[in-house]
Amino acid sequence: MTENKENKILLMKSPYIIQEVLSFIDEKQKLKMIIYNKQLQKRIRVDIENYKKIAGKYLILEKIGKGREYKLITNNLIFEGEFKNGKRNGRGKEYYSNGELKFEGEYIDGKRWNGKGYNNGKIEFELKEGNGYIKIYNDYYDKLKFEGEFLNGEINGKGKEYHSNKEIKFEGEYKNGKRDGKGKEYDFHGELKFIGEYIYGKRWNGKGFNKDKNEFELKDGNGHIKEYNDYYGILEFEGEYLSGERNGIGKEYYYNGVIKFEGNYKYGKRYGKGKQYDYNGKLIFEGEYLNEEENGKGKEYYSNGELKFEGEYLYGKRNGKGKEYFDGELNFEGEYFDGERNGKGKEYFDNELYFEGEYLNGKRWSGKGYNNGNIDYEIKDGKGKIKEYYDDGTTKFEGEYFDGERNGKGKEYYSDGNLEFEGEYLNGERNGEGKEYYNNGEIKFEGVYKNGKRKIDFWKKNIGKDLFHSPFYT
Repeated sequence: MTENKENKILLMKSPYIIQEVLSFIDEKQKLKMIIYNKQLQKRIRVDIENYKKIAGKYLILEKIGKGREYKLITNNLIFEGEFKNGKRNGRGKEYYSNGELKFEGEYIDGKRWNGKGYNNGKIEFELKEGNGYIKIYNDYYDKLKFEGEFLNGEINGKGKEYHSNKEIKFEGEYKNGKRDGKGKEYDFHGELKFIGEYIYGKRWNGKGFNKDKNEFELKDGNGHIKEYNDYYGILEFEGEYLSGERNGIGKEYYYNGVIKFEGNYKYGKRYGKGKQYDYNGKLIFEGEYLNEEENGKGKEYYSNGELKFEGEYLYGKRNGKGKEYFDGELNFEGEYFDGERNGKGKEYFDNELYFEGEYLNGKRWSGKGYNNGNIDYEIKDGKGKIKEYYDDGTTKFEGEYFDGERNGKGKEYYSDGNLEFEGEYLNGERNGEGKEYYNNGEIKFEGVYKNGKRKIDFWKKNIGKDLFHSPFYT
């Protein structure tokens, strides 16, 4: 075995060597390399999926028991230290988004236990055996967000939350990190919003206010409530409350007072039948919801009120059987998966069958194209020769099809039937040699295209030399 082969095998087997190689690459580029590579994630012990879903961050373990956490989008370092069973455990440091030290000390089972908290380089609080009085600052505004009592590694006891303008947002009692006990809520301008009792973070008994006016009352977590925007005092929601959450019939509103949604809620989220409207009050969806997302049967509408789609949904996307409409006419009927046409389907044009077959990821994959009731072309496994038409039946495009898109040679036509373009395509766009024509047949452009744009070689045109990487695009 040669030395090169031995090195390659060693690189594949050792997560530490791979990590060492990646250490020379900035975190943003590193994330691009590993985010879709599950195998590489395992080799360098990167846990992306779990952190992406739960907290918008990802973790890179550099050595056994040690690692670094980064924000998923901004890629800035937020923690470095020791881990156990996926949680912070042992010595570690937290950082603000600007890179300054936020907390340094010891963690137990993911909780701060012993150490000091900082803001602008100044010690703000100290914890001992999970107890103390802490202060939490907003990462972006550098303003106090919370201050209060800390017990057993969590917020427990009395505390205060603040708006970004330093006005009190909430003052009261906490238990295990949540509002629990007596408390008061205030809006952005310091006016009383709610006073009463909380249980496990939920309003339970008390009165709600807006501009000093008593708006609703809760008893044992039940009642008919109204929720207002903290800053503008505009009504955002009104409806039934059960067990401290939105449960039953309710309405959401836009800032202009127009209804945004009306329907049923369960466990604080849209659940069951409901209707959604745009900012101008036009109905854009009606159907079934589950956990805030469209699930079950539903209908979508254009802004003019015409039906756009009717069919089945799953997790907020079209899934199952459905129909699409355009200008009041059926445009497509068939199967969907993950929001796109997938499976069997039929396309219609001017109430006549236009294409029938199978779709894959929204693309025509296998089937037959029709014109005036006659079979016009056929594609199989995403390839073949196709034709596309204008509204009046005049040919719009004819050419080669591959991977469900225009790929290869083809021709485009003006609506009056005159040739507009002939040449090569790649991934649905003009790419390669081609010619454009004016409607009178005169040549408009002849040359090379890339990604749908004309490629003009400035040096060849003006100096007579073809230099590498010299094209300009129009």
